[in-house]
Amino acid sequence: MRILGIRDYNELGSVYVRLVAEGHEVRVHIAEEGSRDVLAGLVELVESWEATLPWIREAGQDGLILFEDAGRGELQDRLRRDGYHVVGGSGLGDQLEQNRLLGQMTLRNIGLRTLPMLPFEDFAVAIAHITAHPHRYVLKFDGSDLPSDANYVGSRDDGLDVTAVLRRYQRTWTDAHDAPPAFTLMDHVKGIETGLGAFFNGHEFVGPINLDWEHKRLFPGDLGELTGEMGTVVTYRGGDKLFGATLAPLAPLLREANHVGYVNLNTIINDEGIWPLEVTCRFGYPGFAILSALFAEPCGTILHRIATGSATPLGTHDGYAVGVVLTVPPFPYHHGYDELSRGMPICLPENLSDDERAHLHLGEVRLDAGELVTAGQVGYVMVVTGRGVTIEEAQHAAYALAGKVAVPNVRYRNDIGTGLRTAGLAELTRLGWL
Repeated sequence: MRILGIRDYNELGSVYVRLVAEGHEVRVHIAEEGSRDVLAGLVELVESWEATLPWIREAGQDGLILFEDAGRGELQDRLRRDGYHVVGGSGLGDQLEQNRLLGQMTLRNIGLRTLPMLPFEDFAVAIAHITAHPHRYVLKFDGSDLPSDANYVGSRDDGLDVTAVLRRYQRTWTDAHDAPPAFTLMDHVKGIETGLGAFFNGHEFVGPINLDWEHKRLFPGDLGELTGEMGTVVTYRGGDKLFGATLAPLAPLLREANHVGYVNLNTIINDEGIWPLEVTCRFGYPGFAILSALFAEPCGTILHRIATGSATPLGTHDGYAVGVVLTVPPFPYHHGYDELSRGMPICLPENLSDDERAHLHLGEVRLDAGELVTAGQVGYVMVVTGRGVTIEEAQHAAYALAGKVAVPNVRYRNDIGTGLRTAGLAELTRLGWL
């Protein structure tokens, strides 16, 4: 196949490397100037994706375009109308993800029970609301322009910590942003955070359904700031009941929008039921890399079937995959990265097996005179995965492999999957979902 990847930061890079290894021709366009060195020397980079469209058109049914992020859904819709095979998202997918209130209203309209959520465009109004209605809140910004750590999960029942965060934004927002803020306050709820997802092929969801348990905080024990994700546990087994109660009713809307791509729903599950938090209508990072560790057939085959509307289930392994994100300072921030870590050598053992190499999902790296070094903007080096019949086996495999990767000042969490293994799965089983 001929495959064109389009992204701001090239976060799907490990999949491109895998597709090249499978024998496909791959070209990648990276929009962000600071990320245009990511995977240099490992995949072919192009300045203009528009100029590359004829190359895709010439391939006919074997041409495929991958969009990695939200924000270009209407463009994807237009390219599909023009006859291109596109996997990524849709205009509807962008709206469901980037407009949080719309996403919640849509979930409520298909029968799910949602948490109270209010939209705001003024920090003072939000502060006044918390003062009048003390509660534990979650602050989330609309859109996809802000980093994950801009959001905040409150820890106080009176909401004073969220108020403090809002007051800081009130002082600094206009100096750093041209547009007014758009954010929501959602009631906080306790339970087991559980995600589920599947590809949608334009007509229907394609199984098997996967379950995922993310670890978003920077430090072990769920301490520190929110990141995109520091590691995840995934499985393709046992998700049918939860799918039927949540994502399945969304199919008619996705079909009408001709959505082609991955759809994920993040939830909190407790004794009162399932509480949907947000919909993600695109590839997830590092989620998709970790899910690919359970593929039992070539990645290119799976993506091509989804793009062409096939309902053939994905070939996947039993058991679990555990993924661990390896970073270097100043991740998750970009300030000081050039001085601290950009261009740092990444040392891999010469005796790595082919299977071990398949579990190294490269992130912000490039080749420099044949040497693998850090690149990009924030120090997101790679994702290391392990697969096993149990979470414990997958953990052992992932951390054994991570220990073989030598990068000066490398940092990663050493507890990915531990809480789920020791308590989370048993609680979900007690609640009747596993």
